[in-house]
Amino acid sequence: MGTLDAALAVNPMDGASVLATFGALGVLVVIFAESGLLVVGFFLPGDTLLFPAGVLCAGTAEQAPRLVLWQVLLCAAVGAVAGGQVGFLLGRHGGRALLARTERRRVREAAARAEKLLARYGYGKALVIGRFVPMVRTVLHPAAGALGVPTRTFTVWQIVGGLLWSQSLVLAGYLLGASVPDIDDYLLPLVALVVLVSLLPLLPVLTESRRARRDR
Repeated sequence: MGTLDAALAVNPMDGASVLATFGALGVLVVIFAESGLLVVGFFLPGDTLLFPAGVLCAGTAEQAPRLVLWQVLLCAAVGAVAGGQVGFLLGRHGGRALLARTERRRVREAAARAEKLLARYGYGKALVIGRFVPMVRTVLHPAAGALGVPTRTFTVWQIVGGLLWSQSLVLAGYLLGASVPDIDDYLLPLVALVVLVSLLPLLPVLTESRRARRDR
C-alpha cells in the first residue's frame, strides 16, 4: 500500500490509527481541528490522542521510542493554540448563527455547557478548565468568539489553557510509559480514566442545570 493509500485508509476518529500513519504531524492536524473547527473537530480524538502519543514517546528495554517527544510536544502545542484561535475567529464572524443552525443535538448541548462554563467561572478560568473537557473544548472557542469575549483576554488564556492541556497529557503518557512495563496492555482503560477525570469540571454546571429545571 502506498503512502497516499495509507493516508486515505486512516480513521481520523481513531487516535491509534492517526499516530501509526502520521506520527507527530497527525497530532498537530487533529488537535488543531479538535480545538476549534466546530463541526469537523467535534468528533475527533483529543485526550485519547495526546496521552497515547506520550506513551509512544517512551522507550523500554525491549522497544525503542516510536515517536520523538519534543516533536509531539511541539506539534500538540501548535495545534492546540492555533486551533483555539481559529475557532475564536470563526465564532466572532458568524459563530452564533452556525451554532443556532446545527442539527446535531450533542453540538448544541456542548455549546450550552460552554456558555455556562464561561458564565460560572469567568473568561480566564473557563478557558483553562474548558480545555480539559471533551466536546466542550471544541465549542468553547467559537462560543467565546460569538459571545464577544475580548480578543486579548481570550488569546492570553486560551494559550495558557492550550499549553497546560496539551503538554500535561503528553508528558503524563510519556512518564507512565517510561515507568510501567508493558503499558500498551493497559492503554484503553487508562485513556477511559483520563476522559472520565476530564469530565469532572462539568459536574457543578450539570448540577446547576438540573436544579434550575426542578425549580421551574
